[in-house]
Amino acid sequence: MKNFALIGAAGYIAPRHMQAIKATGNRLLAAFDPNDSVGIIDSHFPDADFFTEFERFDRHVDLRRRAKNGGQIDYVAICSPNYLHDSHMRFALRSGAHAICEKPLVLNPWNIDGLVEMERETGKRINTILQLRLHPAIIALRDKVRNGPAHGKHEVDLAYVTSRGHWYLQSWKGDTKKSGGIATNIGVHFFDMLHYIFGALQINVVHLCDDTKAAGYLEYENARVRWFLSVDVEDMPAAQRVAGQRTFRSITVDGEEIEFSGGFTDLHNRSYEEILAGHGFGPEESRTAIDTVAAIRNSQAAPSADNAHPFLKRQA
Repeated sequence: MKNFALIGAAGYIAPRHMQAIKATGNRLLAAFDPNDSVGIIDSHFPDADFFTEFERFDRHVDLRRRAKNGGQIDYVAICSPNYLHDSHMRFALRSGAHAICEKPLVLNPWNIDGLVEMERETGKRINTILQLRLHPAIIALRDKVRNGPAHGKHEVDLAYVTSRGHWYLQSWKGDTKKSGGIATNIGVHFFDMLHYIFGALQINVVHLCDDTKAAGYLEYENARVRWFLSVDVEDMPAAQRVAGQRTFRSITVDGEEIEFSGGFTDLHNRSYEEILAGHGFGPEESRTAIDTVAAIRNSQAAPSADNAHPFLKRQA
């Protein structure tokens, strides 16, 4: 049984980490969040210590590190706002613990170099949640691409619309300096998935990038990809809007829809199982996706009718 601490206990994704810690037979001893709306902890680890001030949390973790009773923290799970991930992973390693960090690992590619150096210095590991790499449908598609006959590059369309209310742009997620922007905040795991399936990234062209949506064209070793991301409910396809749905995800490969909408609920459990078995995804595994979203964030949009995603064409 391993001892866990959690940073970012009040966030949307934190309950999945609590559930994964419990499902893998481990225990949460301490949690931190400046927001105290964390009653969800009672459903998983009612005896966990909780702090709203990082300094007190830091002191608690340090006292545990120095204790001789086996209460040291083995892993720190990090669910804080994106711009704080780098700092919180460094805290975990300095505290003698391994880190398990939500996506995106960092906002800028050069931050990865510093984390790799800290791994070498401390002997502790950084693991990131790249849950789509564990999805059975994605693994099957990767195997199909790798083992199939060579016939040129696959034609891929990726669309992800996850509607958000007015609160979104007022939160840290709407601040590009804190979230990395729309492509980073809701798209980084999809860009990792594309790299995982189709190989090295070769071309990255941005057609649109604003506060609520982004679109562009990517070319990988084995695929040409038109992509579209949005948190605007107006971008939902008509049929899904009529049905009252607020989330739509679609990936087609050579005109064939890849069904991967199911199976998401257990992927954090699977991620934890792999990490605890020593098979987690380290910082270098995230580099291509972080390079991709950083380039999108910093590129000048260049509208194009030739390889634009159909959802973008629909808005023209």
